[in-house]
Amino acid sequence: QVQLVESGGGLVHPGGSLRLSCVASGFIFSLYPMTWYRQVPGKGRELVASIGSAGSNTNYADSVKGRFTISRDNAKKTVYLQMNSLKPEDTAVYYCYTVFMGTWGQGTQVTVSS
Repeated sequence: QVQLVESGGGLVHPGGSLRLSCVASGFIFSLYPMTWYRQVPGKGRELVASIGSAGSNTNYADSVKGRFTISRDNAKKTVYLQMNSLKPEDTAVYYCYTVFMGTWGQGTQVTVSS
């Protein structure tokens, strides 16, 4: 069974940090790029960051460049999203995604508010 399970979301003040994790199972994690998306109510999912299978190639949305860092640990079958200098507009449900069978995680809520 292919599965992605996110964790690490929560409520944080503006300027704060969170680290999201996504643990994969049911496929050969090290062979596939991984992507973080986010979604706010009433809007489509927005690509936040992606990382190549070996971790050497990364890509970020302009809105998060310089603040967010995507990384992965293939031995732990986990992809991370370190989010610093958070802003209220970063509030969303964050999802991880793999092209293997087009699998999505269940999402984790991030709320940035004072």
